[in-house]
Amino acid sequence: MKITLCRSCVLGRAGFPDTLDEALRAAGVEAEVDTVDCMSGCTRASTVAFRDAGRTAFLFGDLTQSDLADLVRFAQAYAATPDGIFTDARPLGALRFKALARIPG
Repeated sequence: MKITLCRSCVLGRAGFPDTLDEALRAAGVEAEVDTVDCMSGCTRASTVAFRDAGRTAFLFGDLTQSDLADLVRFAQAYAATPDGIFTDARPLGALRFKALARIPG
């Protein structure tokens, strides 16, 4: 799984990519965490994308440091799905209200 954060947004500049990477490792989630200059989610800044080959990709925005636990839970749930599709979004916590896009795999 590849997780990409916007480096231009507050979280990207605040060291959050490293914090997320460490939290994912501690939770046993295999993921590559990277940043890009801009993800064009400026109206709902501090964006992060989750994607993996053959799975639905997700883009979340309006993220803060307090979303760390939900992002780790999402990564665990996403890794456990065969196609990245969730039939019930409630286990995603606050992230279900911060989804900007779901892109078919």
